[in-house]
Amino acid sequence: MVAHTMPQNTTPDDQAGDRLREQTRDLSGFDYGASAELFMNRSRTAKRRPKYKRFDTAAEAVRFVVEELPGAVLTGAYLLVAETRFGVEEIRSLYQSTGFPLPRAVDKC
Repeated sequence: MVAHTMPQNTTPDDQAGDRLREQTRDLSGFDYGASAELFMNRSRTAKRRPKYKRFDTAAEAVRFVVEELPGAVLTGAYLLVAETRFGVEEIRSLYQSTGFPLPRAVDKC
């Protein structure tokens, strides 16, 4: 008989794999016009729930993350667009993409 064990916690290797998948996902068909939800982790000292912000368009959400969020808030932040989760590095790639439809701030990436 073969015993199968289930992983109990996420390991650093699992997290690295998630980041690698984020970096290699094809973003060329991204819909900047779709609505988007931004989830930001709460700070370690805050007792409140994670912060949440909704945007009419994903383009507005991407620009907000890159141009306005402080670096301390970015850790663990993600966008949810059409039931797909996009991490910070993917958000930066979307902002830098030639398909990004909004004006960009100078020197923000």
